[in-house]
Amino acid sequence: MAQVLEFKLPDLGEGLTEAEIVRWLVEIGDVVAIDQPVVEVETAKAMVEVPCPYGGVVTARFGEEGTELPVGAPLITVAVGERAPSGGGAEEARTESSGSVLVGYGTSEAPARRRRVRQEPGVSGAAPATAVNGRAGVPEAEDGPLPVISPLVRRLARQNGLDLRELTGSGPDGLILRADVEYALRAAPRPAATEAPAPRPAATAAPGEIRTPLKGMRGAVADKLSRSRREIPDATCWVDADATELMRARTAMNTAGGRKISLLALLARICTAALARFPELNSTVDAQAREVVQFDHVHLGFAAQTDRGLVVPVVRDAHARDAESLSAEFARLTEAGRTGTLTPGELTGGTFTLNNYGVFGVDGSTPIINHPEAAMLGVGRIVPKPWVHEGELAVRQVVQLSLTFDHRVCDGGTAGGFLRYVADCVEQPAVLLRTL
Repeated sequence: MAQVLEFKLPDLGEGLTEAEIVRWLVEIGDVVAIDQPVVEVETAKAMVEVPCPYGGVVTARFGEEGTELPVGAPLITVAVGERAPSGGGAEEARTESSGSVLVGYGTSEAPARRRRVRQEPGVSGAAPATAVNGRAGVPEAEDGPLPVISPLVRRLARQNGLDLRELTGSGPDGLILRADVEYALRAAPRPAATEAPAPRPAATAAPGEIRTPLKGMRGAVADKLSRSRREIPDATCWVDADATELMRARTAMNTAGGRKISLLALLARICTAALARFPELNSTVDAQAREVVQFDHVHLGFAAQTDRGLVVPVVRDAHARDAESLSAEFARLTEAGRTGTLTPGELTGGTFTLNNYGVFGVDGSTPIINHPEAAMLGVGRIVPKPWVHEGELAVRQVVQLSLTFDHRVCDGGTAGGFLRYVADCVEQPAVLLRTL
C-alpha cells in the first residue's frame, strides 16, 4: 500500500516566516521525483521554486495561487510507495522518499520525467486522489518527457500563452531551452496567455481614499527603511566632480576589445579602492554590544529598480574583482532581478551599497542607508555643464556624488576624505592606478 506523506512549506531561510503561492508546477495525479520543484512562491526577498523531498503521486494541493501561507503550513500530499501494475500491464511506477531534511532548496539531482497516471478501478495499493480546486480523481496518462525547465523559460512561455508540452526541446535529453520557446513564438505568434492579474481589492476607508496593504517585497522594504531611519543617525555630504576623463577612459577600454565595461563597474572599482583607504565606512554597528564591527571584505550592494520594487543585489567579494568581472556580475544580477529569480542569498550580506540614481535622470539625492550597513554612495546623472578646467571655462561632463553615512562609525573628516578620494578618481582615473 502507498503511504501518503504531507509536505509542508519549508523554512526558506533569512528569517522569512511566510510566502505567497505564485504558481503551481504540478497537478493532482502527477508523478514527481525527489526534489522536483512543485510550487513557485514569492517571499519578501525573492521568487523561489520549492522542491518536494518525496517521490510519488501528488494526491492533494493546499492553497490557491495568490494565497499566503506561513512556514510549516501544508503544501501538497504525495502517495509514496510501490504501485502494482495496472490491468493493461502498464509500467510500474516506483515512488520514493529522500529521507532528508529540506530547507527550501533540495538536492542537486533533477527529475528526468513527469507524467500523470490513471487510477484503475480495483488496483490494490493505489492511493485515492483528493479533490482540490474543484477537481476530483486522477487525470489521464500523458506520455512524453518533461525535464526540469529553467524559470526564465517557463515564464517566457507562460507570458506568451505557449504550452511547453507542445514543444520539442533541443537541449540534452529533450530539454526545452529558451531558444526553443523563442523559435516557436516567431513561427506562430500567440496572444498573451492571460491578462495581468487584477490588483487585489484595497479597503476604502472613505470616499477618495484607497488603502493598499504593505506586504510582500514592498512591506519588507518599508520595514527595512523604517528601521534604518529609526536606528541610524545618518548624515550626508556631497560634491560635484568632472567625470569627463572617466568617461574617456571607459570609451578607450571598450574600444580596445574584450568584454564591455559598464560605468557601474568602474564606480565599483573606485568604491572598493576608497573603502580600502577608509575602512571605517565598510562596517556595521552592533547596538546591543555597543561595538563597531569592521569587515575585511567588501560585499557590494547596488540598488536596482524592478517591476516588483526596489531590490539591492549583492556582489560578493567585490574588492577582489576587476572591472570585467564586476561588469559581468552586475549584468547577471540585474537580469535575475528583472526576471524575479534572485535568491535570498543574493539579496543579503552587503557591507556597502552603491546607488546609481542618475539613471532616473536626477542629479542628487539623500538615500536612506541600507540597514545594517554604515554607508551608501549615491551617483547622479552625468551631464554636460559649464566647468572651469585648467583655468578656462569649458563644457565638461559633471556628476554629483553624495555619501550618506552612519555618524556612529566615523566623523565628518573620514566621510569627507572618502568622498574626496572618490571624486579625485572620477576626475583623474590615474589616481586609482597609483593606489592599486
